[in-house]
Amino acid sequence: MTPLFLGLAGPALTDAERSFFAGLDPAGYILFKRNVVDAAQLRALTDSLRDLSGRDDLPILIDQEGGRVARMQPPVWPAFPKAELFDRLYDIAPVTAIEAARHNAQAIAVMLAEAGINVDCLPLLDVRQPGAHDIIGDRALGAEPLRVAAMGRAVIEGLRAGGTVGVVKHVPGHGRAMADSHVELPVVDADAAALETDLAPFIALNGAPMAMTAHVVYPAWDADRCATMSAKVIGGIIRGRIGFDGLLMCDDIGMHALSGGFGDRAAGALAAGCDIVLHCSGRMDEMEAAAGAVGAISETAKNRLDRAMATIAGRSSDMPLDELIAKRDALLGILPDAGQQWAEGRDPTNFVR
Repeated sequence: MTPLFLGLAGPALTDAERSFFAGLDPAGYILFKRNVVDAAQLRALTDSLRDLSGRDDLPILIDQEGGRVARMQPPVWPAFPKAELFDRLYDIAPVTAIEAARHNAQAIAVMLAEAGINVDCLPLLDVRQPGAHDIIGDRALGAEPLRVAAMGRAVIEGLRAGGTVGVVKHVPGHGRAMADSHVELPVVDADAAALETDLAPFIALNGAPMAMTAHVVYPAWDADRCATMSAKVIGGIIRGRIGFDGLLMCDDIGMHALSGGFGDRAAGALAAGCDIVLHCSGRMDEMEAAAGAVGAISETAKNRLDRAMATIAGRSSDMPLDELIAKRDALLGILPDAGQQWAEGRDPTNFVR
């Protein structure tokens, strides 16, 4: 097995992909809107990936956050609200907001399970900061660390209850970045004391099964390398200060925050301490370059992967999708302008991450 989570070019495996993946045995796959047409097609695709790997617990990832980031969209699948809606509800009724977030996440998990998807890149634990770039923005669960942690925990629990592994992101925090890491490399100049705010939700949820790094430079910790490529940040902050011992994947190595060839990017992320390299584009030349730069998955990383996937072994939801959505909507309904806010959450666009 190789330490790669890879994307696919389209809605079905091509002959070239089938041959390449069979020889490579990636640790898992990630799906995007280009891979999703309808329920039957998507289930056939995920079944084909499991058949090719020979692993029933093969990680198949997706970014199904709700709001702006949703790969599975109406009219085939229901829309889900943006995270900001739960933050607004928390202002009025914290316990209600936590329950709404839990029901919403479990509903997402049920939808994913039906499609054969078992890992969702959710929740964001990025603490929203005023004036920061809106790449996080309304995707954040709030601007107060304890609030973010409380609702983030509910999301992880809801996903698990529906048979889906959650991925906390973007560790050690993307909420105060002034640039979009899809486009350029953000540099966060806050000092170590200020960055404790960003770390707090990740510390509270350091037992999460999986996490995703941020392509962000934090000079307080390492002035030369972004977190994904920094042994100082991964070893000293993520594994050390935060205390995270789950599976650590990097954010997509195809993002423009990173420079150099794809082999260098993949090797650099692993050398810094990531367990798995995430590559999303589905471009064969890029995947070949990444694959050529990595060896077999380490025993430590494989154990972390197995441990993460074991958290959902044999799990299935105790409530159907419609009932979970109804419970969530009843809880969200106490917002004074719930109709308007929910409408805002029903217009997802297909951003990368």
